[in-house]
Amino acid sequence: MDIATVMPQDAGNQTPGVDVSCSDSMIPLLSARQLTGTPSAMAGATLSYDSGPDDLWVGNEFLRTYSSDDARQAVTDLRTLIGRCPSVVVSSGLGDGDRFRFAVAPGPPLGDDSIHVSEITTSGSETLESDSVLVRIGTTLVVVQEEGNKPGGDRYLPQLAQAALRRYEATGS
Repeated sequence: MDIATVMPQDAGNQTPGVDVSCSDSMIPLLSARQLTGTPSAMAGATLSYDSGPDDLWVGNEFLRTYSSDDARQAVTDLRTLIGRCPSVVVSSGLGDGDRFRFAVAPGPPLGDDSIHVSEITTSGSETLESDSVLVRIGTTLVVVQEEGNKPGGDRYLPQLAQAALRRYEATGS
């Protein structure tokens, strides 16, 4: 397991409004790799499994603690953004571009609120699936993400989110 020492900065209070186009610059927000709001503390860990050139799985866990209602607002903003931009095409300038499709669904019944974010990226004939579960508990978000190249790779995601939430509740980290 690798402990993340550098994490992408969140978007802060710069919530993309309805006048902002669904462009490639929104992909980190739509995929839940960045969120709106400004956390007062963040921590993360990454685990990767590579058993061959066609078998890769990467899991991430992030804790984001906010000093205000930003955790609730980040989840609300994510639902709104995905509803407004469920698909983004990034043109390479050489014909067909990469297509990113996003969907949000209720997450497992954990914490004060939870959502499941799915992302499917298609580039030519290649497809990469990524899923995230965000669990809000008070002013903290526990975010568990996975990505891999095998369909159905998210089947353990609810259990990973539950384990991460239990550890957070027991240790505060």
